[in-house]
Amino acid sequence: MKYEPINPELFKLNRQRFMRKMLPDSIAIFNSNDLMPRNGDTYFPFRQNSDLFYLSGLDQEETVLVLFPNCIKEGFEEIAFIKRTNEYISQWEGHKYTKQEAREISGIDRIYWLDDMEPILNELILLSKRIFVNTNENDKYSTDVESRDIRFAKKLRDRYPVHKYHRAQPIMKKLAMIKSSLEIEVMQRAVNITASAFNKVLEFVRPGVMEYEIEAEITAEFIRNRATGHAYEPIIASGKNACVLHYINNNQECKDGDLLLMDFGAEYANYASDLTRTIPVNGKFSNRQAEVYNAVLRTMKTATSMLVPGTTLEEYNKEVGKLIESELLDLKLIDKTDIKNQDPKWPAYKKYFMHGTSHHLGLDVHDLSNRYAPIISGMVFTCEPGIYIPEEGIGVRIENDILITDIEPVDLMSHIPREVEEIESLMNAKVDIEI
Repeated sequence: MKYEPINPELFKLNRQRFMRKMLPDSIAIFNSNDLMPRNGDTYFPFRQNSDLFYLSGLDQEETVLVLFPNCIKEGFEEIAFIKRTNEYISQWEGHKYTKQEAREISGIDRIYWLDDMEPILNELILLSKRIFVNTNENDKYSTDVESRDIRFAKKLRDRYPVHKYHRAQPIMKKLAMIKSSLEIEVMQRAVNITASAFNKVLEFVRPGVMEYEIEAEITAEFIRNRATGHAYEPIIASGKNACVLHYINNNQECKDGDLLLMDFGAEYANYASDLTRTIPVNGKFSNRQAEVYNAVLRTMKTATSMLVPGTTLEEYNKEVGKLIESELLDLKLIDKTDIKNQDPKWPAYKKYFMHGTSHHLGLDVHDLSNRYAPIISGMVFTCEPGIYIPEEGIGVRIENDILITDIEPVDLMSHIPREVEEIESLMNAKVDIEI
């Protein structure tokens, strides 16, 4: 892995938290992701199943984690199975974990080869009454591709039909939403790499550069700083492209007088960061661009202060909608008649701000969560209001990552420039040096 070793206490803590939530006489089984075929005999780059990584730190294919907190067989409360390597694999694929390496990474003492799993796991399951299986329960998840966890669950039900089965995800969601201090350290590392990339962009952007060239600068800075890569497909959207929420073509020229909206984040040790900044391609906001930009920035600052324990995302989004509505009135994009005649299910402001303001962030950019649960200290959210005006070719979004505490929200990206004057000063300092 490119990233530096993670403190195994993080994974020990996560396993302890999970096992405390398990029912008596139950066993939980987690599988790694598959190596996904690309074409011919090649595969897409491997990315570990977030749940297995959260509980073990083991970042390798063909890995199985088993948790059995009150196992009557001493020493089998937590075990892991890993891929057995050989000379051929070492020659063609490179190094795979030794048992000792897997112990050091995960903090799990009992490590076995995967091809020894069947008799060991069979005995443990027969000692249990309940089996926790893991599935993807993100409410926006929809695919025809079966995961390794799903296939494994089907085999278990066929072989052990009279055991009671339970879902691991409800427990995982409760745990993943609350970040430990060890997790925040890793997430801050991802944020700092993202900050470094943004500073590079401020030096690089000028009229005539291509969106993909900017993407290349960001990618290079990520890899240079030991990030795995992008936490999600980066959006590098100049001019009217900024009004397309998930624009990822990144193939147009950045023109003088246009704004450039960039939504990107480094992934470090599988943890995501998520940043959006909007800058002027020529280093100077026009009056109208600055007017819209500052409207979004004011909304973002107020919205950040509203991310406090006890509120819900539904309540929060309604209040942010009121802030945007007021800004759009001042910008003369809507009027009081529009508001009076609006559909309550799709308010007038939605014409220019059609997405939510915040989502959970962690091992996934849209992290495992219950979106209807009240906000609690330890959660991490994005805060990303925007205003999109296709008829003017202006799209502005500003986004930071926010840690919830009992005192006040902590902005993990407070060191990344976002004021109009900061951005213009840094971009024009680059020009002065070049001259």
